[in-house]
Amino acid sequence: MPRGRTIAISTAVAVLVAGGAAGGAYYVLHTRGTPQETARRFADAWSRGDLAAMKAELAEQAPGFEAAYAELTKNLGATAVAVALGAVTPSGDDRATAAYTATATLKNIGEWSYDGTIDLAVKDRHWKVAWTPRAAHPELTGANHLSLRTTWPRRGAITDANGDRIDGGDVGGSVAQLVGYLDKATAKDLKSLGSAYKTGDAIGRGGLQETFQKALAGTPTTEIRSGDKTLKTIKGVTGRDLATSLDLRVQRAAADAVRGVEKPTSLVAVRPSSGEILAVVNNMGGFNRALDGRYPPGSTFKTVTAAALLAEGLTPSARVTCPKTVTVGGLKIRNSDHEAFGGLSFLDSYAHSCNTTFAPLAASKLGAQKLYDVASGLGFNQPLTIGVHATKASMPKATSDAELAAESFGQARITASPLVMATVAAAVADGTWRPPTLVPSIKQKVAPKALPDGATEHLRSMMRAVVSKGTARAAGLPSGTAGKTGTAEFGTGEKLESHAWFMGYRGDVAFAIVVEGGGGGGKVAAPVAAAFLKALG
Repeated sequence: MPRGRTIAISTAVAVLVAGGAAGGAYYVLHTRGTPQETARRFADAWSRGDLAAMKAELAEQAPGFEAAYAELTKNLGATAVAVALGAVTPSGDDRATAAYTATATLKNIGEWSYDGTIDLAVKDRHWKVAWTPRAAHPELTGANHLSLRTTWPRRGAITDANGDRIDGGDVGGSVAQLVGYLDKATAKDLKSLGSAYKTGDAIGRGGLQETFQKALAGTPTTEIRSGDKTLKTIKGVTGRDLATSLDLRVQRAAADAVRGVEKPTSLVAVRPSSGEILAVVNNMGGFNRALDGRYPPGSTFKTVTAAALLAEGLTPSARVTCPKTVTVGGLKIRNSDHEAFGGLSFLDSYAHSCNTTFAPLAASKLGAQKLYDVASGLGFNQPLTIGVHATKASMPKATSDAELAAESFGQARITASPLVMATVAAAVADGTWRPPTLVPSIKQKVAPKALPDGATEHLRSMMRAVVSKGTARAAGLPSGTAGKTGTAEFGTGEKLESHAWFMGYRGDVAFAIVVEGGGGGGKVAAPVAAAFLKALG
């Protein structure tokens, strides 16, 4: 008996020893997943910016977790972080280290790549991330921070079409309004500009300086730092110069022409063959009427209506009537100064600006849709992409014959700026409407559109007649000028005020002028055009 008992006890001890020796293997064999899988999920979640999914992989709560990754996103302005997982190296049965390469895209700066490691450990039989701040970057301890030190390069110049700078203090007020100015960045600006900027850095404010801030500023030479230690230096790029289409000779002539006018006056000149803006002037500061004015175009719009009527087969020599008054759709219409010309040619009715000719013709031969379509092909209802803010012209489709009649001579709900009306004149000069631009390098949203078949030559002869024998004959316009006057009523009441318009072209310069509340286009705006064109020679 004693001997048998001894054997039983020995056997039990042997079993226990065997179990203890195999404990590590048993533990490993019953651990869920692999360190590679955990590291992969963690790295993928980091690349997605999914902090919640990253925290789900942690072995235990980690104070400072969000703050560590904010070192990249907030302090350095990283808009994205791509994490490429490398080798996963075990260290014992329940420990491993995963290597990675992180590539951070830093706003205004570029890409920065660095190598790091992620520690892993078995917790409750699952592989987890044994997180410390150095998992976000090897230099982070939880007590230090990453930061940027930036040095900005030379800012790009803004030039006219000839390469001369226009962003200095020696340009006129209208040019300065287009260019904008340099200002000190505020804390509010930094939210949109990114971490490469600091409060007080020079930034563009208004005009081209603001629109093209990124290109003009370039990218700074940037030191990525941990405390006083420089981790990486990213070399900057000098700002790019910005060429505009402005011609200072044309700009000066335009500015001289409007300077002496007592009422607010704006002039825009464009090159018909390209749509490039040559001059933009306002004789009064503040609101940029030349680009953002919303004026009824008055009888300058008859050029659009005439284009539509010519497309329908009407010819300049066709006989029409210009009575003192007509009624269309219940709307009583008269001509300026209550004029009447009886029977005459379509060309002469345009030259004398007969509302009582155009209104009934629009109702009988066009209809709302046709006039709307032709207007849209001549710049109305089209987005403007010129490089600075500009308000598009609006021509709603008429909902009644009365509204269509009023639209035919540029009233009702139609509004336009001098910029858009200059492009209408340019379209006649060239035969194709082209979207205007102040910065030729930018891509346009709207394609050029040819005038209706057969309309171009007829419109040119009609616009020449305005100058030779029509409403602009006494304005002193130089030989070779073609144009159209406009007297656009606005406001309410029995006696309405009028804006004075004149648009036209001479050679490869087209233009439009509005004198706010100026009265008759032929008497007020056309002489401004004469002074402008004579100065050009």
